[in-house]
Amino acid sequence: MRLDDRFEELAGSLGGFYRAWLVYLGLELGLFARLRDAGSAGLTPAELAASTGTQVHAIDVWVWAADAHDLATFDDGRVRVDPEVGAILLDDTIPDYLGGQFAHAVVASLDWDGMIDFFRTGQPVRDRPDRYRAAIERLTVQDIAVFFQEALAALPQLVADLARGGRVLDVHCGGGRWLIAMARRFPDLRLVGVEFEPDSVERARRNVAAAGLSDRIEIEHGDVEEPGHAGEFDLAYFQYALHTLPDPPRALGAAWAALRPGGRLLVLDWPLPSTVEEFRTRHGELIAGVQLDEVFQGTQLGTRESFLSWFDAAGLAAPESIALPSGASLFAATRPG
Repeated sequence: MRLDDRFEELAGSLGGFYRAWLVYLGLELGLFARLRDAGSAGLTPAELAASTGTQVHAIDVWVWAADAHDLATFDDGRVRVDPEVGAILLDDTIPDYLGGQFAHAVVASLDWDGMIDFFRTGQPVRDRPDRYRAAIERLTVQDIAVFFQEALAALPQLVADLARGGRVLDVHCGGGRWLIAMARRFPDLRLVGVEFEPDSVERARRNVAAAGLSDRIEIEHGDVEEPGHAGEFDLAYFQYALHTLPDPPRALGAAWAALRPGGRLLVLDWPLPSTVEEFRTRHGELIAGVQLDEVFQGTQLGTRESFLSWFDAAGLAAPESIALPSGASLFAATRPG
């Protein structure tokens, strides 16, 4: 590659850093939501500032930068956002939703002042602020859309079984958003979420109460690698959770023990590419960045082969491995009987 071509490529990557912050500000301050609501008429910077409780001089800077980064259009004194941009950044019901990805990337990087020391010492950051776990929950909202639109499409019999009711366990449930979505989709289910982070437990209980589902969803503060409830559940689920645990096989074995005969164990995650060629894709580029943050905190993503090895180490038969259109993978096993 010629020097000027490589320069343009690397300069574009530097621009991506600023673009991520522009997106984050647009999401956190409600700028994109307000512009989407305004439609093709758009808003002046002053109107956008007034409607979001922000300062006009700061919004002026954001508007010009958003236009430069093709996140919005600023013409004739009015700023507009394309419907496609609005959908990708704001609509968390579609697998293409990236708003949570941007929020997580920026919030995670706020802790990266310790990254240099980590590379030199190998000592990861074990304790991260509550804001990080809240950002993870926003990130995994995309996974909920992937589950409902892609995973369930691959398992039609599961949909039929869930429609008849039963008991569901969400291991390492975070803020409980998947549980809430499941309760709304399948009104005859009873659900339990197990979480060990105190702030996530409280957030999950607040979310469940706000959704009016406390009578059907119980949030337990406990060991996610030993959730208990032997033989009680028809479905046990890990969503972007198994790879973060100190002992994935132990967690799988405990979740398996919580199933009734005929119950299903599902793991939805975003495996690390297995080959150099897989890394040289847009998905590989993004997942490599996520892995950097994972190892910084002492966890790490696993390849598809890693997930299969965890099932084997837990003494379980090889699960069905389903590659989903979004790039996520679903690992599914059914308890005999």
